Amino acid sequence: MTVQAKLLELERRNALAEEGGGADRRERQHREGKLSARERIELLLDQGTFEEMDRLVTHRCADFGMDEQKILGDGFITGYGRIHGRIVFVSAQDFTVFGGSLSETNAAKIIKLMETAMRVGAPIIGLNDSGGARIQEGVVSLAGYADIFLRNVQASGVVPQISAIMGPCAGGAVYSPAITDFILMVDQTSYMFVTGPDVVKTVTHEEVTKDTLGGASTHNEISGVAHLMSRDDAECLAMIRELLTFLPQNNLEDPPRKPTEDPIDRADAELDTLIPDQPTQAYDSKLAIQHIVDDGYFFEIHERYARNVVVGFARMNGRPVGIVANQPSVLAGVLDINASDKAARFVRFCDAFNIPLITLEDVPGFLPGTQQEHGGIIRHGAKLLYAYAEATVPKLTVIMRKAYGGAYCVMSSKHLRTDLNLAWPTAEIAVMGAEAAVNIVYRREMEESVRQAQAVWPSGRAFTEKDKAKILADTRQEKVHEFRERFANPYVAAERGYVDAVIRPSETRLRLIRALEMLDTKREKNPPKKHGNIPL
Repeated sequence: MTVQAKLLELERRNALAEEGGGADRRERQHREGKLSARERIELLLDQGTFEEMDRLVTHRCADFGMDEQKILGDGFITGYGRIHGRIVFVSAQDFTVFGGSLSETNAAKIIKLMETAMRVGAPIIGLNDSGGARIQEGVVSLAGYADIFLRNVQASGVVPQISAIMGPCAGGAVYSPAITDFILMVDQTSYMFVTGPDVVKTVTHEEVTKDTLGGASTHNEISGVAHLMSRDDAECLAMIRELLTFLPQNNLEDPPRKPTEDPIDRADAELDTLIPDQPTQAYDSKLAIQHIVDDGYFFEIHERYARNVVVGFARMNGRPVGIVANQPSVLAGVLDINASDKAARFVRFCDAFNIPLITLEDVPGFLPGTQQEHGGIIRHGAKLLYAYAEATVPKLTVIMRKAYGGAYCVMSSKHLRTDLNLAWPTAEIAVMGAEAAVNIVYRREMEESVRQAQAVWPSGRAFTEKDKAKILADTRQEKVHEFRERFANPYVAAERGYVDAVIRPSETRLRLIRALEMLDTKREKNPPKKHGNIPL
């Protein structure tokens, strides 16, 4: 064969690899509102930067007539390219080839990709659209999944891992995305579940659709498995590109900074009036975030799940930060099981990848009730406590209003090695709220007020339960005011150094940016150990 013939053969094989399952199957993808695997990669990466690996790989299965059905690439496209000029490694399952099912050989492709990414120190992105393990290969394909899971675990905390669910993801296939740092799903076209609707019907007799069982809305709003939801493939890929602007390449680098014209000393007077006069009145903590961060831009994570706590990324003077904020407009901002898990996982991610943490606190405590106690609120709340205590990145906390009881301790208090703790004048730092506290602290005084009133009560008029209730209510209101004046303020904590400064809310941005600059060279380590035992 001549050199020219060899070059033509190479071009023929490359063309076959790019053809995948063929034009008809790609068109079927389009009719279902989905892009093809190669179209997704082109949208995700900077134009012209994709370098494919293992393009000519084929499967090794000879059973069930598979030796006659070999397609170059074997249903997985792997390689590397750039996003905003930075290297990333990408794998995309091609549903047009054997339904994107996992074989022994394309599991090896994924493993090679992940191991290279860890050596290089670059993010791993998986575009999932697969029917699961290739049935014809039996246990070999299952072993391939297990090998991938191991690499997911080894890469965790070393390089960012992002999974986009852009079609089916079922059975054992769901566990690789579950180990990764962020999961994105596409509304109406993607789903995840361990067992599908048919199996559910057989075992539990429940009638359920794929979307209800494991669709994008289900996992973004109910289970919390997914972190972000998009309208279509293009928006999903754009979200990944945006997310990566806040993340470092690996655990040894700092996140990339972005120039901003937003003044460091910008003071928003609206912050001074954000907190309502009535302690029980709600407000939106996202407004506080928008007033403080660069250009008012906040990239929220887990927006639809456990909405009583808010987490996400923003920038302060160009530097990416992770933000955790209680949300008084949802369940009064209490911490419950789901909110604790949501915040704890976000805190641990930021700590793993050198992203400073800013906590905006307004928490009346943990959600009471048998459902929460029986569900293990103690254990789940301890996860958040553990995450903050273990974190060694710069940690800044602003107490905006309530900081009650154990929730005060958990939300990045000074006692958890937080570097700077600020409080607004509206801060209420106490064991519990004034209304509950007076029933304990002033119980005898309130009972005495009733006795005294009864002793001087006019003899010609009966002392009724209604009279008693009014006297107790008046006394309670007086004691609530007294308690707030004495205890529910930031000054007692400031006197003991638990709060470093009490500031005007409009000064918050400047104070936080100055603190981040001061902490730029922070070095802190945990005691040497194999790993801790977080209360999972």
